[in-house]
Amino acid sequence: MTLALVVALSAVLAGRDIVRAFGAGGGQSTAWQPGQTPGAPPAVLGAMDTQAPMPTQASLAATLGPLLAAPALGPHITASVVDVATGQVLYSSEPDAAMTPASTTKVVTAAAALGARGPAYRITTRVVQGAQPGEVVIIGAGDPTLGVFPTAYYPGAPRLDNLAAQVKEALGDTLPTRVIYDQSLYSGPGVGPAWDDDAITNGSGALITALMTEGGRTKSEKYSARYAQPDVQAAQQFARLLGLPNSAVAAGTAPQGAKELGKVESPPMVRMVEFMLQESDNVLADALARQVAIAKGQPASFEGGAAAMKMVLEELNLPVTGYGLVDGSGFSRDDRLSPALLTSILAMAARADRADLHGIFSGLPVAGYSGTLTSRYTKVQEGAAAAGLVRAKTGTLTGVNSLTGIVVDADGRTLAFAFMADQTTNGNQAVIALDKVAAALAACGCR
Repeated sequence: MTLALVVALSAVLAGRDIVRAFGAGGGQSTAWQPGQTPGAPPAVLGAMDTQAPMPTQASLAATLGPLLAAPALGPHITASVVDVATGQVLYSSEPDAAMTPASTTKVVTAAAALGARGPAYRITTRVVQGAQPGEVVIIGAGDPTLGVFPTAYYPGAPRLDNLAAQVKEALGDTLPTRVIYDQSLYSGPGVGPAWDDDAITNGSGALITALMTEGGRTKSEKYSARYAQPDVQAAQQFARLLGLPNSAVAAGTAPQGAKELGKVESPPMVRMVEFMLQESDNVLADALARQVAIAKGQPASFEGGAAAMKMVLEELNLPVTGYGLVDGSGFSRDDRLSPALLTSILAMAARADRADLHGIFSGLPVAGYSGTLTSRYTKVQEGAAAAGLVRAKTGTLTGVNSLTGIVVDADGRTLAFAFMADQTTNGNQAVIALDKVAAALAACGCR
């Protein structure tokens, strides 16, 4: 099968020469010398070679089995390793088990969002004329990337000041008097089922509202504190841009057929998916799950998003045995996924006829190089030889550690993998143990 994975897997440059700069290669580091021009490094993950020899099941079992039995991974770990070119299962252990996935959930959310909306889709935030002169209604459309900071946190984000400028121009001589914020698009609670008590206060997430700016952040930092009411705060920020006080803001709904005064568009879906995967952005993940719900005619709620994502997976003929998601981020301890579903998604996303899903690969963090894997695979004893060679999504909750992604093995064969442990007692040691398993997969010809 000829696969179109070349572009996706060759998008980030590093390679083994760069890996040494990360502290791999026997612990030696490489420093550029003044006056020297370094040569271009090879691709992190090169073009797919479908003629490369495939690992044997017996050899993979002999290589991975002992590593997966590491005490740090606890008494229960499931696994799936699949040949991407053919979809053949090469190694498995309880592949259909319903496991708590943590943030590896975002691989499913990515596939569902790209499948339901398409990579070019943009979320449009609109402002329309209100019922009274000078009254304007900002309609929450579920875009959490709306920018207000001098440099927006999300790359390519639409700006609230741009929207305000459009509204002022459209109003002409009529002065703004009141801002109504309409977030009727969303229903149900803004906190997901079985989220930890600190989920919206620890800097990793926020109350999920249809209108928000910068993912609810108070500062342009990844783990910034979030506003307690992101929708109210966004409406107040918009009001100030129109020269109005906070007291001029109220909740409401837009009149039917109201005149449009301005609009801004989110980054394309594929860019939001890439950022969500790279940075494991929980707010963005749950917003995208609700976009799936809207696309499939379901309520834009946690429940509707989870049901709609399952609908998309079934339409893609992916295995939904073990599927039991309740959110799009993996924050919930009630979430359930199987390792077989994760590897099936990755194998499908590599197919030439699924170009709409290729953004999953450009979004996956690269070991020792980008996103949530930047600080991993940096020590020899922790799998550093695979820095730049493993591309994967991490998953971490207390007692839960998972890793799913792709790797090109020593013979040039591209493999998809998913490893999920749900009874770990030392998260740091479990992370290292999983990294060693993926590193062994990269180093293995296993024939």
